[in-house]
Amino acid sequence: MCSKTTTGQSIRNCFSQIRQVIDDAEALVIGAGAGLSLAAGFTLNGDRFTNYFADFITKFGLTDMYSGGFYSFPNRQTYWSWWSRVIWLNRYQPAPRDTYRRLYSLIHGQNYFVLTTNVDHQFQQAGFDKRRLFYTQGDYGLFQQATTKQTFDNRPLIEKMIRAQGFKIGDNGELQKPAQLSMDIDPALIEQADQYQLNLRVDGSFVEDSGWHNAAGRFNHFVEHYGNSKIVFLELGVGHNTPGIIKYPFWQWTFNNPQARLVTVNAMDASFPAELDQQAIGLRMDINQFIDSLTAN
Repeated sequence: MCSKTTTGQSIRNCFSQIRQVIDDAEALVIGAGAGLSLAAGFTLNGDRFTNYFADFITKFGLTDMYSGGFYSFPNRQTYWSWWSRVIWLNRYQPAPRDTYRRLYSLIHGQNYFVLTTNVDHQFQQAGFDKRRLFYTQGDYGLFQQATTKQTFDNRPLIEKMIRAQGFKIGDNGELQKPAQLSMDIDPALIEQADQYQLNLRVDGSFVEDSGWHNAAGRFNHFVEHYGNSKIVFLELGVGHNTPGIIKYPFWQWTFNNPQARLVTVNAMDASFPAELDQQAIGLRMDINQFIDSLTAN
């Protein structure tokens, strides 16, 4: 693998090497964290936040969609007004950038599996085979009932809540803001929604349904089957919030297999243990730039 300090012509040679390593691999495991969705434009603050949540900013002083998710809202109407917008913007509205689709074009035809902590479901929307995806932390598109251990498609109910607040929805799912933002939602919709919780891993009540367990089984079988072969672990935008899910296992699987290679791409931190220097490359760069560079080789 190329050096971590390559520049200029060397960096172009580096991408050629990475492209060749991926093409020659018997298996490719993509580990995707929040940085990949940020690269696709799913920012949780800035214009994307202020455009759709100006009323929440004014009333509660909220600064972004992430921290707002922990706010103790005064009533269930406000709670579901908030979450219906967050869910629609980050699950059903098209991604601002085509990062996921370009990634799919890059690895299309490879023997791959995706492990992700993201809950926005963008892999499947971009064309990835749903039987080769393992969403470990839940899905914005699902409600759950902890008592019955079941999950439910939430789009019909979320759409009704969105429309009740005055939003319109375009043909491609894009949210169109009303002239005056409103938190009003029909109490009957709130009563229906309160039968469920969000299917997000925030505490011990998270429901790992049959679909979750089947995906986990397929992923584990894939890694076990190809664990001693020419396998590439491609880590995209994975931080240190939950390193035990993607980062640490990728390091360990690479270390245990001399034929394995690790490529980690992160705009902030692309480090890895010194023991992997001969098998790994860390690129501190924008993921879109990384995909473009590989596509050009």
